[in-house]
Amino acid sequence: MRIKVFILALLIALLPSCGAAKVVEYKVKVVKEYPHDVTSYTQGLFFHDGRFYESTGQWGSSTLRIVDLESGKPVKKVSFNNKYFIEGSVVFGGDLYVLTWTNKVAFKYNPETLEYRSTQGYPREGWGMTTDGKQIIASDGSSQLYFMDKDLKVSKKLKVTLNGRPVRYLNELEWIDGKIWANVYTTDLIVVIDPKSGEVVSTVDCTGLLPAKLRTQDTDVLNGIAYKDGHIYLTGKNWPRLYEVELIKK
Repeated sequence: MRIKVFILALLIALLPSCGAAKVVEYKVKVVKEYPHDVTSYTQGLFFHDGRFYESTGQWGSSTLRIVDLESGKPVKKVSFNNKYFIEGSVVFGGDLYVLTWTNKVAFKYNPETLEYRSTQGYPREGWGMTTDGKQIIASDGSSQLYFMDKDLKVSKKLKVTLNGRPVRYLNELEWIDGKIWANVYTTDLIVVIDPKSGEVVSTVDCTGLLPAKLRTQDTDVLNGIAYKDGHIYLTGKNWPRLYEVELIKK
């Protein structure tokens, strides 16, 4: 019931309020598709220095991977203790950061070798991560985004709104052309956020991206945004495909 209420609230939020700038709406067109490990409960997805990274969740099967794009198979892989539920990840300042959902810790790894470096406390739920090159940006499933330094100390909190209304369930994040892209958990919607104001400037409707014929009872929601050299890649939790897409204005 809570999710149904949230989706209704999100639809209402799409209606412009008085004086609000019009939100540009897009849908996606598939340019190319790649295999994706269907056992990957995708949490973090990004490119860095030519490598393709993915962090995956679930108790007992959480991993951190460097993935071969063409095959979808891991080139390097770290598996976590059953007590950890892994979430978003990002490379910043020479470290590969990995969040946990409710364990209240974050891990650091060598981004080239995936060699473990350190563990530190993290005071909130971990969801998504990205970077603007100057700070780490993280979500916690609320309408707030957190801007942090290399020690994960918060320097700024940003409330995300769509037509003046808060957008909750912000999940996986990606920095693209000066904006923050965020999956909205439980939906097929991506919101594109102004990092200064927190306002959603555009939305990306990904309805039908994974066709029904490829869905099974284990298929979960859209989650995972990566960007490289002008190309956008999307996938989902336990999806058998990764898609390169282009945006089409509605």
